[in-house]
Amino acid sequence: MKNVAVVLCGSGYKDGSEIRESVGVLWALSQHPVSVQCFAPDAPQHDVVNCLSGRAAEGEKRNMLVEAARIARGQVLPLDQLAKMTGNYDGIFLPGGFGVAKNLCSFAFNGHKGTVRPELQKILDLMFQAGKPIGAVCIAPALIALAFKGKGLELTLGSDGDAAKEIEKLGHRHIVCRANEYHLDPRHRVASTPAYMIDAAPLNEIFEGIQKMVAAVLQ
Repeated sequence: MKNVAVVLCGSGYKDGSEIRESVGVLWALSQHPVSVQCFAPDAPQHDVVNCLSGRAAEGEKRNMLVEAARIARGQVLPLDQLAKMTGNYDGIFLPGGFGVAKNLCSFAFNGHKGTVRPELQKILDLMFQAGKPIGAVCIAPALIALAFKGKGLELTLGSDGDAAKEIEKLGHRHIVCRANEYHLDPRHRVASTPAYMIDAAPLNEIFEGIQKMVAAVLQ
């Protein structure tokens, strides 16, 4: 049985992990003989957004680990623990959500000049150096692009928009994909799928793309 890590950063598509994408990853993983552990930073979110109005909630603070527990049904550990035991895991998955670009890295604010949260950068470096596969959903491939600047990865964010141009500035190649597709970079062992980077995509296509991506990573 393989052990895989899923990295979350809250609960909600505007300020944390996208709930449907996170559930999609966990659902797809449940179809394989793997042991899954969720992780999230034990730290405040960058902001708290009212997902009904789309506006930031002034003065409200939420903890990423506590909020991620909503998705993980309480079974989530602090991200810094993963940094200490990456050798126990055979692969890592990062669902999307705007929180990924705000909490796990600074892509939302700085684009190709952004940086990755230090403990996550360390985890990804160790995984990458050990040749362990990485699966990224939605905006998470932009985080992977930041983590491995100049490595020449092949990644998808769906269409060739502004975000895709930013990852190309980092020395990577962007691959156009539909929501029900994924792209595998076999050389670097990174698989990605656009999910809600394609806003109008139906949920069944998003789950199909995630399912295919997860299967490719586990292979």
